[in-house]
Amino acid sequence: MKLIVLIVRDHDADATIHQLVQAGYRVTRIASTGGVLRRGQATLLMGVEDAQVEPALTLIRSLLPRTNPQESRGLVFVLPVERFEQIG
Repeated sequence: MKLIVLIVRDHDADATIHQLVQAGYRVTRIASTGGVLRRGQATLLMGVEDAQVEPALTLIRSLLPRTNPQESRGLVFVLPVERFEQIG
């Protein structure tokens, strides 16, 4: 299992979440601040099985295409998950 951490601009977050959920992914949005994208940002968390990582990244890339070579629309981290447990 992997944890995909996706940092996007605030104005891209709602549409990105909507499309990811429509594709069957579960997404958690957390408020975040910082200078990664040098503007307002949102951090999205997605827990996915190993086989879902590349399809998820392909979808994310299609949702956030780079329109300006000098400017990034998102930042992705893929982290290993040692244990996952749903509570309740």
